[in-house]
Amino acid sequence: MKNKTKNPRLVIFIVWLVLIALLTTAVILLLPPGEKHETIKEVMRDGVLHEDNKMSFFSLQVNPGVISAYTVTAILLLTAVIIRIFIIPRFKTVPGKIQAVLEWMVEFFRGMARQNSHHRSGFVGAYIFCAGIYIFFSTLFELFGFQWTTTAGHAMTLPAPLSDINAAIAMGVMSYSIILGAGLICGGIRGGLGVLKDFSLPISMSFRLFGALLSGLLVTELVYYYVTLSFVLPVVVGVMFTLLHAAIQTYVLATLVSIFYGEAVEPKAPREKKTKKKNKATE
Repeated sequence: MKNKTKNPRLVIFIVWLVLIALLTTAVILLLPPGEKHETIKEVMRDGVLHEDNKMSFFSLQVNPGVISAYTVTAILLLTAVIIRIFIIPRFKTVPGKIQAVLEWMVEFFRGMARQNSHHRSGFVGAYIFCAGIYIFFSTLFELFGFQWTTTAGHAMTLPAPLSDINAAIAMGVMSYSIILGAGLICGGIRGGLGVLKDFSLPISMSFRLFGALLSGLLVTELVYYYVTLSFVLPVVVGVMFTLLHAAIQTYVLATLVSIFYGEAVEPKAPREKKTKKKNKATE
């Protein structure tokens, strides 16, 4: 009788699981936990308020999100220049992989703008493209784990820029300003007043971004803090939360901005002139 051969992929998978389990057990039992200069309460509070872990930026003490924001902005601007100079002039009728990805990204936001804003959708399409790209890649930025030294001398991983409430408020206010400006330009005072009635829009946009990104940051910090959870699990949790938040928040903000922009620029029906009634009715 012939011997039954085992599936080699299953054997390799089992071996890897055993090795990971052995290494994890050895690290937990043999190595002492790393020194923590903050309690979990201080870590969670500083993740929201940024009172303790300040960073030096040209002799100014700033929140870590400021360093992250400038870094992400510089990377995106440099990438845009490289694409404009070296890639776009080489576009072909039959697109390659890079050209196909770029065209898909542009068409995705342009199609969203046309769907939600039937009038003058060109500008809002460009805006939600820029805002969406910034939100997506600034959220992914924390996955790279860039280190920076705080003013207290501790090494700290740079967070996502929008996990700082100031950055989230700036994004919400800027988006609302785009909608308000479009209402004033297209509809005059009446259009501007129509946008102003949604005064809670910048608040909802800001805190939606801030709350979603901060929740992922706090969950990851909580998992990393405890030694029993700080092996393998943070990778899964961090990547899962970051990717979900990047995709969802990009889509949500782009959709909201394009919808409210479409309402602001939509031509208003002319008001019917009220005729004065005659005091004496003739029969």
